[in-house]
Amino acid sequence: MTNRRPRDHDTERAVLRAAADRLLDGTPLRSESGRLTVTELLRESGLRRDVVYGDHKDLVERFQARVRAQDHTPALAQSLAEENAELKQKLAETASALAREHETTAALRRLVGELDLELHAVREGDGPARVVSLPPRRRPAAGRQHR
Repeated sequence: MTNRRPRDHDTERAVLRAAADRLLDGTPLRSESGRLTVTELLRESGLRRDVVYGDHKDLVERFQARVRAQDHTPALAQSLAEENAELKQKLAETASALAREHETTAALRRLVGELDLELHAVREGDGPARVVSLPPRRRPAAGRQHR
């Protein structure tokens, strides 16, 4: 004796129809991609493949016919594709800007290193003859503020 509950064919059909409507409207609850395939219909409905093909194949065929007749991508899938394209473009622009910044900072690091060496040489008194020491910086008078 098995403890199986009897299946409710009417409820299964209603679940399958609702899943098909959600996919076609572009508002899936369980489907990750929202693609209009039988696999996504099964995922959206939560029903097993053998149950659907065994007792409700007509609904699968009706779903496939509606997909062919719809002849367009669901609005949600279309908006996600557009958003994805925008984000890819922004990512490419950001990566390009970051690469330019890396080049700039590398050049600045080299320059700072060279200037540090020259400063050290001047302070030690054995710097190149072309380097002229600047006079010490003057402090502003007590009454005036420096901007």
